[in-house]
Amino acid sequence: MNDRPAYRVLARKYRPETFADLIGQEAMVRTLKNAFAADRIHHAFILTGIRGTGKTTTARIIAKGLNCIGPDGQGGPTTEPCGQCEHCRAIAEGRHVDVQEMDAASRTGVGDIREIIDSVAYRAASARYKVYIIDEVHMLSTSAFNALLKTLEEPPPHVKFIFATTEIRKLPVTVLSRCQRFDLRRIEPEVMMAHLARIAGAEGAEVEERALALITRAAEGSVRDAMSLLDQAISHGAGATGADQVRAMLGLADRGRVLDLFEAILRGDAAGALAELAAQYADGADPVAVLRDLAEIAHWLSVTKVTPEAGDDPTIPPDERLRGQDLAGRVPMRVLARFWQMLLKSLEEVALSPNAMMAAEMAVIRLTHVSDLPAPEELLRKLQEGPPPAGGNSTSGGTTMGRGASGGPSAMGVGALAGAAAGPSTATATGGPTGMAQGHAARSGPMAALAMAPSAGLAIYPDFDSVVALIREKRDMTLLVDVEGHLRLVRYAPGRIEFEPGPDAPADLAARLAGRLQGWTGTRWAVSVTSGGGAPSIAETRTVDAQARRARALENPLVQAVMGVFPKARIAGFVAPAPEPAHAEPVTDMPPDDWDPFDDDD
Repeated sequence: MNDRPAYRVLARKYRPETFADLIGQEAMVRTLKNAFAADRIHHAFILTGIRGTGKTTTARIIAKGLNCIGPDGQGGPTTEPCGQCEHCRAIAEGRHVDVQEMDAASRTGVGDIREIIDSVAYRAASARYKVYIIDEVHMLSTSAFNALLKTLEEPPPHVKFIFATTEIRKLPVTVLSRCQRFDLRRIEPEVMMAHLARIAGAEGAEVEERALALITRAAEGSVRDAMSLLDQAISHGAGATGADQVRAMLGLADRGRVLDLFEAILRGDAAGALAELAAQYADGADPVAVLRDLAEIAHWLSVTKVTPEAGDDPTIPPDERLRGQDLAGRVPMRVLARFWQMLLKSLEEVALSPNAMMAAEMAVIRLTHVSDLPAPEELLRKLQEGPPPAGGNSTSGGTTMGRGASGGPSAMGVGALAGAAAGPSTATATGGPTGMAQGHAARSGPMAALAMAPSAGLAIYPDFDSVVALIREKRDMTLLVDVEGHLRLVRYAPGRIEFEPGPDAPADLAARLAGRLQGWTGTRWAVSVTSGGGAPSIAETRTVDAQARRARALENPLVQAVMGVFPKARIAGFVAPAPEPAHAEPVTDMPPDDWDPFDDDD
């Protein structure tokens, strides 16, 4: 028979027993110590934070502090429970009759809360306070929360409630207002690494500092996650654990090699980047983890460019830290921002792809091809300095006329067309030969072609009536009714509409009109709204015309006679007169006037 005690995982073996053992939660500990010292202990606490930061552990420490009587049995509430009295031992072992823990994830109903409500009326059996610890309290149903409200607001003096949750936003505000809230923070990397080193020493295990840094980064501020990973790493390394073993255990790539991959992508070396990705994959790295590491490096470099002290991350080895700081000084922010956005999209694709490695390779190929894209200002400068478009009629010395003196648009040079497209003032300035030469000098090259494009594409819409006809042709009746009824036109030019909305105009009329016109014409339209100066809308114009026609009709003597005979008659509408039939050709072959049809002489 084996009398050896059962193995306890590190997360349970080294669970804090007092507030002094808690790490990284100094603000909460200070508040609770002052409250206990001043005898201002609230009747309900709520502890929130990410997983593994000590919410349930803190709840048990508070329960022990409330009921501790000290080794001599004479102590009162304290933030330093002795751990020796019967109450401290029973609470630590989870068997105290007056400290009840309930998992709200499995007991969510109002019936479970009713059991608590019925029991709070009775005093504690042996302890000073009855303490109810409800874990994952956000999982309670709405009815359960409502049933608890009255008791939570005015509990008996011998009852304390302690809630723990990772989803504080899911709790009703009526519950939050009745509790004293404590937010448990993520543990800082330096504190976490020191804590793990202490535990590794207590366990007699040798763990490299770089291995502890990898575990700390993977834990993301959760002590329980870090302890579980350390437990696994000690077993994996059989007492001596290095960074390579932890990296293999976590499926991570060597950060130095990820930086090599990052630099290959920035150089646009697609073949080299794919080879490095394949090598890391062959060594056991998960493609998703590699892309996450690339995104983490892009974020780290971006933050380091803005705040250089962020580069002093203790979880990153000194040589990689220096290399990253050098990259942050050389890589522009626009490249890092574009890198980040594309990696986020790539991570979504990898999650949906049937083959993660293929998706990661495609992501690397895309990143290498956009690595050397010019900045917008550089692209604009190239457009301005570029040569004139092929097929243009302009020369370096001025503007050559096309078809003689035809005077049409094709008779002017590219510069004049660009000037006309820019606006009336520019078109006036380029009206003569000198003006055309100046327009060409200012807008030659690709910029002239860009300026010409909208005018050429929208020439078939010379006035607003053609726009209305387009809406009618596309059969968008809702937009047609809104445009005719609520749009008071201020100014129109092909590609640009400025209007004053009517009193009942929809708020999104300008946006809908611009979107529809862009979709139908393939060219962006500028639709703007002004506060006044608009002409009557189409519907208002129709109403005025109808009233004028009605007034003219009532002045007609025949209509007046009809209205006199039928006083209640009204004019229902107007019908356009039918067109007169075309006159037939005169008949020239007519019989004489004295022709007798009964005369048989002929």
